[in-house]
Amino acid sequence: MPDLEMEVKSLIIEALKLEDITSEDIDSEEPLFGQGLGLDSIDALELGVAIRQHYGIKIDAVTDEVKTHFANVRNLARFIEAQRGKQ
Repeated sequence: MPDLEMEVKSLIIEALKLEDITSEDIDSEEPLFGQGLGLDSIDALELGVAIRQHYGIKIDAVTDEVKTHFANVRNLARFIEAQRGKQ
């Protein structure tokens, strides 16, 4: 999973054009939204599109479950891994 977490971190940086940050700067358990990395709802939409395009994963409408998946990099990597298993 650590490789997938690094891949997700790189995808976040690339998709959201975060120029002043590296993958190593992002803690896998750090919140992505609000405190932590400080992403907002627009970033969430852009990240969702990037994940769909990169991994071919369908993401349902925003629910509490989806919010949990997007809480941090580790959760997001687990979600992607689980979705890959269903394909």
